[in-house]
Amino acid sequence: MAVRESESVGKRPAVADAPRDWTFLTNHARVLLCIAEDPDVRLRDVAATVGITERATQHIVQQLEEAGYLERERVGRRNRYQLHADRPLRHPMDHEHQVSELLNVLGAALPGTKGARRRT
Repeated sequence: MAVRESESVGKRPAVADAPRDWTFLTNHARVLLCIAEDPDVRLRDVAATVGITERATQHIVQQLEEAGYLERERVGRRNRYQLHADRPLRHPMDHEHQVSELLNVLGAALPGTKGARRRT
């Protein structure tokens, strides 16, 4: 069996070659980040960006609304979302931190903050 260059002894596989069975951020965090960057974003665009179905995106947005992290306002035929970034993170280990801190670390430009997310 031939050995690929990335499988050679003493060499780690490149990040792009690594299996993608887990990531550091949940889909909830990714959806929240998309909405923070564009409160007028369509959920089909969020779904495409995150890499999940539109139905899964709708479910996540519903959960975020029920938990008080988002409010949805109907504007014509579209929705506009208001993010409540002052809410605490949900996990007990992270409860002393706010959503805004997470979004700032990830480079989201929130109203009243400086900077913008870096796109590559």
